Amino acid sequence: MSPAAAGKIDVHTHSIPPFLAEAATKAGRGASISRGFPDWTPALALAFMAENGISRSYLSISQPGVHFGDDAAARDLARRCNDHFAALIESHPGRFGAFAALPLPDVDAALAEAERALDGLKLAGVGLLASYGTAFLGDPEFDPLLALLDERGAVAFVHPNYHSSSRGLGMAIPGFLVEFPIDTTRAVANLIFGGALERFPRIRFVLAHNGGAVPYLGWRLAMAPLIDQRFQSFSRESILAALQRFYYETAQAAGPATMAALGEIADPSRLLYGTDWPYCPPAVARAGDEALAAGQAPTALDAILRGNAARLFGHA
Repeated sequence: MSPAAAGKIDVHTHSIPPFLAEAATKAGRGASISRGFPDWTPALALAFMAENGISRSYLSISQPGVHFGDDAAARDLARRCNDHFAALIESHPGRFGAFAALPLPDVDAALAEAERALDGLKLAGVGLLASYGTAFLGDPEFDPLLALLDERGAVAFVHPNYHSSSRGLGMAIPGFLVEFPIDTTRAVANLIFGGALERFPRIRFVLAHNGGAVPYLGWRLAMAPLIDQRFQSFSRESILAALQRFYYETAQAAGPATMAALGEIADPSRLLYGTDWPYCPPAVARAGDEALAAGQAPTALDAILRGNAARLFGHA
């Protein structure tokens, strides 16, 4: 049996090649956790996978992405990251997939790199941040990129960013703890109420961390047409249906309260497994595994751990 034929499929794990950590640090854009960028090598990744029963990991670049203020440098860094992904996939058949890094908010450059990564390198999809600068996914400025992704029916993995409004709060609590999930939630609301989800229906959006606060706020979002005339073009049913179009992955969000709320708004065939390694240590992955095992029936658990992702990526 090949490595990819059994075991969990992790759709939320990160690669941190040395050149990326060096570029981010040089630009004054450090890691989101206090210990700095975690160690990452292919050997460490494969060891983590073996220890946790993971057969395939889909890699992406976490916050802060690859754009640190210089368009040309961001184009080069995104290209290097995606070539790095392609080399890993070739060197370890069946063990890795990847979501392409894009040099957003430079939309023109992102279009070119997305086309190269999807059509040339054959990566599994693209990695997007929920926000760039003050703009969120769903804002019209990103429409050209979403149109390209829609044409290809692409998978888009959405990871939170640290939005400028969060930076200005003055809270001592680190951004990853509360502000990251809120960033994703804002992007989801913007994609729905801004109409992008309807304009680009073939994109398969995967939301990190089970969509942030979306499971809890889903019913509230669906009440919008009953409260405010600005949402008259929507219905409660259309909003709930929109929430079911997203895929949700479990990293840092596998606890019973989150999964219960998610069960009220998500399509069960679109629940996926993730670890957020190496930013989250193995103990977090184990805690998530234990919570899922305790809270899910065997058939549902198998679907979350591998079956749904196998169908999404076409290797069922």
